[in-house]
Amino acid sequence: MTDHGTLEAQFEAHRAHLNAVAYRILGSQGEAEDAVQEAWLRLSRAGAEGVDNLGGWLTTVVARVCLDLLRSRTSRREEPLPETEPSVGDEDAARPDAELLMADSLSLALLVVLETLAPAERVAFVLHDVFELPFEEIAEVVGRSPAATRQLASRARRQVRGAPTVSDADFTRQRSVVDAFLAAARNGDFDALLRVLDPDVVLRADAAAVSAAAATRGAPALANETRGAASVAGAFKGRAQAARVAIVGGAVGAVWAPVGRLRTAIAFTVVGDRITGIEVVMEPARLAQLDIVMLGA
Repeated sequence: MTDHGTLEAQFEAHRAHLNAVAYRILGSQGEAEDAVQEAWLRLSRAGAEGVDNLGGWLTTVVARVCLDLLRSRTSRREEPLPETEPSVGDEDAARPDAELLMADSLSLALLVVLETLAPAERVAFVLHDVFELPFEEIAEVVGRSPAATRQLASRARRQVRGAPTVSDADFTRQRSVVDAFLAAARNGDFDALLRVLDPDVVLRADAAAVSAAAATRGAPALANETRGAASVAGAFKGRAQAARVAIVGGAVGAVWAPVGRLRTAIAFTVVGDRITGIEVVMEPARLAQLDIVMLGA
């Protein structure tokens, strides 16, 4: 496998599988493609001499790249698991749950749940429960013993199974309402804001958000609590110019993250096609506790 053309052809034969692995770990097609490209660069530099199972080798490389990407995008601290064997009857012995992740798609609802996992948990769960890799191989990726890796997957599985079930249809509906709200706010369209706000909507803002609004010249005042559609629309009219849609705490919301640094999170409560509640969070300690998943345009 020293010929570059032959090596590239063999890599291409594994590309679809590698993309599937990377996408299910990362939840981002763009990042998945970057991870696969990095695997090709490493293979082209090192060659495949002495590699008996090229597909397995590439899967390990892609998984390690994905793990590094997950760790770089979150400040979550991973706590080491005890190096002990799981008890007899542990659910890891069960057959992987194919219904958790379909082979051809990653649902937005499940993506939200996966984002709550620590990076090593997510990698162990996806590689074992979706792609059925043995724990001995996954252990090499996450840098744990096979027993600790088994516990990583087990803990992730319990969290996935115990998470509230939210359908993709609900997320789509929430996204439509939030998109309409943000567009109306940016355009200063008071009437459009009223159309997506419940008459009894409640807006709550933490102390940091109230202070920031007061310090911003020309910005509408922001109170700790504002009630009623007209008052809330007035508070947001002309705002949210740089806000991006994101999953905030398991529901569709918005964030402001200049230069990639999270400064503001806005959580929405959507009932039907109206917003009944809005919470603006700027206090760093509270922001650090939120699970955020950025959404594309």
